Amino acid sequence: MKDIKKNLVCFNTFDAKESWTYKTYREYGGYEAWEKIIRGELSPEEIIEEVKASGLRGRGGAGFPTGLKWSFMPRTVEGQKYLVCNSDESEPGTCHDREVLRNNPHTLVEGMAIAAYAMGATVAYNYIRGEFIEEPVPRFEAAVKEAYKHGLLGKNIRESNIDFDLHTFVGAGAYICGEETALLESLEGKQGKPRFKPPFPANYGLYGKPTTINNTQSLASVPSIIRNGAEWFKNIGVENAGGTAQFSVSGHVEKPGNYELPMGTSFKDLLEICGGVLGGRKLKAVIPGGSSVPVMPAANIMDCTMDYDSLQKAGSSFGTGAVIVMDESTCMVNVLRRISRFYMAESCGQCTPCREGTGWLYRMLTRIVAGQGEMEDITKLVEVANKIEGHTICALGDAAAWPVQSFLKHFHHEFEYMVKNKGESIVSVKNEVAA
Repeated sequence: MKDIKKNLVCFNTFDAKESWTYKTYREYGGYEAWEKIIRGELSPEEIIEEVKASGLRGRGGAGFPTGLKWSFMPRTVEGQKYLVCNSDESEPGTCHDREVLRNNPHTLVEGMAIAAYAMGATVAYNYIRGEFIEEPVPRFEAAVKEAYKHGLLGKNIRESNIDFDLHTFVGAGAYICGEETALLESLEGKQGKPRFKPPFPANYGLYGKPTTINNTQSLASVPSIIRNGAEWFKNIGVENAGGTAQFSVSGHVEKPGNYELPMGTSFKDLLEICGGVLGGRKLKAVIPGGSSVPVMPAANIMDCTMDYDSLQKAGSSFGTGAVIVMDESTCMVNVLRRISRFYMAESCGQCTPCREGTGWLYRMLTRIVAGQGEMEDITKLVEVANKIEGHTICALGDAAAWPVQSFLKHFHHEFEYMVKNKGESIVSVKNEVAA
């Protein structure tokens, strides 16, 4: 394995004893970019062009170019504009935004300040997942207080005529609020249900005002881009995907955890960094971007690099960068049942295909696992998934459908075996033979 540099951007303070403090952040070059802006050395247009040139793409799952998204904001139009950070990290398998909030919150504070200035927004909200209340939330709020204390936030910051106020909002833990318009509804005190689009948030967002929503990791990357230059960031990654990515690796690996690595790191190298497959067993499958993206058999992912284009060509998606590793002992029917249960529970119920379809998926899979399944249930699973995909207001319907479609595409024989053998898993039989 070649020497791969780690923790270059969002995790760059993690080696420090108290990485979350203002003092530590300053020692690592923190707030230098923001102070440069306060002194009038960078215009909003220059910042947006720098972010565009860096190749930074949204790390929340969609992978949309961040600088391009910023350019959609009607900056020259008078009136209030908002920036919202989506820290409602809720995709199963994903836990790296939490680490930024609790171990390097100041990079997010600075990133939000820079982004808001670039888009002409004077007020920002960080919407944080309710389960983060014990440590990440207090540390982020402490970082905001420290920034105010040192005159880096507020009205007419250091007599620059720049206004920027930053607020924390703690959600109630609903997965659907990770969808940007449902998040806005929740911020306004309403039920967290997605809005019809158009209009898009850049035109009609929070309280009906122009709003940009970015992911935690995306905004936390901005100070390093402005401080070190777009080329520096771009060259860390690969073509069409600059910088680093944070991988939340879970499942059957020796060293699960969060790893910040260059975009385009090979899956083989990532697996080696994580200590390899647990117990030296054989790799069976990987979900490379959180539970909603299509599963990949071991043979399909071994030659992939961990970036948007490579994984898409291989039939899956980079998603949130949450890598779920499964070894040969895994029953894919049971895994899919658990995933389907999650999406059934988290559907907001607004769209009939999602509300009813996710329930049907879970109930049919439960019937198969209980030994009551019929062969036609396997066909129905795909039919229901196909009727959900692309027929809902937000992407939760797709998130529920894609695992079903991909699991049955690659591991169809396991579902057939369980139906034919009245709930017995093909994996348990193989384990008995091996023993």
